[in-house]
Amino acid sequence: MSTRRVFCREPSIERFIVISGCSGGGKSSFLEELAGRGYAVVEEPGRRIVQRELDGGGSGLPWNDISVFARHALELAYSDYRAALNTDGLVFFDRGIVDAAAALLDTSSDLEGRTALEQQYYNRNVFLTPEWPEIYVRDSERRHSFGDAVAEYERLVSVYPAHGYTLHILPKVSVSERADFMLDVLGKL
Repeated sequence: MSTRRVFCREPSIERFIVISGCSGGGKSSFLEELAGRGYAVVEEPGRRIVQRELDGGGSGLPWNDISVFARHALELAYSDYRAALNTDGLVFFDRGIVDAAAALLDTSSDLEGRTALEQQYYNRNVFLTPEWPEIYVRDSERRHSFGDAVAEYERLVSVYPAHGYTLHILPKVSVSERADFMLDVLGKL
């Protein structure tokens, strides 16, 4: 399945904010808080793919074939991006195109992954959840170890700045305080 490139250098990309970082670092709870405050949010592509593949008996699971999983994640991230172009106001993404492209490049020298990283899709300010062992939980959809989550985080800490993004590490505080922190940073920019 081919992923079509979608690049839009219109002002709307300034409205698109990525929340990325360590798996199990509280991104989903954080996005729930933002949704509760009335903001548009986009759920993580990876979680949705794992749910779909588990429900349908598919093989595109990260623990079965990370390359197939990363390709699915990139395609879904593109689809999420296109859908967000039709919304107003700030849109917060739980991961996105950059995360999926970086994962794909970890598994191959895929041209699509390299091309995706060369373009700007989101606001240059990216918010990362740091590694936080006290809240990390494995479940049926997150089967990797905390060590694997930390390795992913370290990869993202280098990938985003290498492609022109500025990182803001979210503090290890309550979900509400995290949201206040991020909205305060965005308000000052």
